[in-house]
Amino acid sequence: MANHKSALKRVRQSEKRRLRNKTVKTRIKNLVKAARESAAQTPAQSSEALQAAVQALDKAAGRGVLHRRTASRRIARLSRLVFKSQSGSPA
Repeated sequence: MANHKSALKRVRQSEKRRLRNKTVKTRIKNLVKAARESAAQTPAQSSEALQAAVQALDKAAGRGVLHRRTASRRIARLSRLVFKSQSGSPA
């Protein structure tokens, strides 16, 4: 455990951030999973699920929870999957 006052504060700060990032990442995982499942089942609802997932990924990248390129890559892959399923061609 840290002994210096500044190190103790840093431990408190990083724990707060870790918990905040954990909730954001869990939410992203659930939204992406919902978008993938809806793409496989109903193309009509998949665009709404995609929009929610994209919004969450962009927000996480803006806050620094995810790297911006990681968020962009995940958005691109998810969009490609949804649009393939909407066009009717096999994924």
